Amino acid sequence: MKSVTEEDPIRIEELRRMAAARFGDLVKGVVDLERRILLVDADLQADQQAELLQGGSRQADLWGINLYPDHPESDWIEFDSMINLRPSSGDASRGVDDPAIRARIVALVRSLIIR
Repeated sequence: MKSVTEEDPIRIEELRRMAAARFGDLVKGVVDLERRILLVDADLQADQQAELLQGGSRQADLWGINLYPDHPESDWIEFDSMINLRPSSGDASRGVDDPAIRARIVALVRSLIIR
């Protein structure tokens, strides 16, 4: 797993290499919206989530995404992860149902990844 922050961003070329080595066209990631961290390059977002929680993140701040580095920037973030399923918090799907949270995720990813 690789931790990506504004102090240590990642280039899209490195994401392409990660995608090719693991799933072919995508890289799984988990963002912490409050700590402004993105973990990438793991088989399971649950593993990334566990690492962030162990490091001090709060569950409510964590969201799973898939990144498709070869897709256009308007269509390269997929909001689909089992960790996003939180019925007790009103999140009843694997997506990110709240448009404001989706917008925050997109803004964070754009600040952490050099395209």
